[in-house]
Amino acid sequence: MTSERPEPSRMPSFSAPRRGLSDLLAASAGQAVPVVRGIADADLGAATPCPDYDVRALVNHLLHVVVQFQLLARKEDSDFSATPDYLAEDPEWRARFGRECEGLVAAWSVPGAEEGTTGSLAMPARTVGCMALLDLSVHGWDLARATDQRYVPDPGGLGVVRELRAAVADFGPTARSMGAFGPAVSAPANATEWDELLAETGRDPHWSRTGRR
Repeated sequence: MTSERPEPSRMPSFSAPRRGLSDLLAASAGQAVPVVRGIADADLGAATPCPDYDVRALVNHLLHVVVQFQLLARKEDSDFSATPDYLAEDPEWRARFGRECEGLVAAWSVPGAEEGTTGSLAMPARTVGCMALLDLSVHGWDLARATDQRYVPDPGGLGVVRELRAAVADFGPTARSMGAFGPAVSAPANATEWDELLAETGRDPHWSRTGRR
């Protein structure tokens, strides 16, 4: 008996299924929440790889992102015109960040959250959700570097970095023109995909608290 192999042109092609945003957000939140929990009060004035923010301002910004993108998942209006001082309002801001991240994951796990359009610019909902994922991931790394903590960009190999690189290739030029990203920098030799993503958002992947550039 002989077995025939399909011709190359007829070989079935398989690709990894695209993960739901809630899975990717949960993975990213799983890294960011311990980082925020580990921020000491003495660290709040420290510089971060995001030059417009010190640690305190960046935590406030990230908390606002996590709150507002829950509204966007529900196709409700968001408000980024001003960032409240969450840290001044709530002495338990570390615990609140964890709760709001849980709310973010839950909001994007609701059936239909990734469908249609959302936001004042009526952007595709999946794109908007990727913006939340980008902020949570990159700013989680910013805060980890600023406070000498560990950060794993794609725990479990779910495809967080792959999803973000595709998203940045899509909306990166617009984000850069609006000042949301700094000018792209050259990635170092032997850069990982995560390093390349950081460089695309204007960050030095080797930035450190003691030897920042």
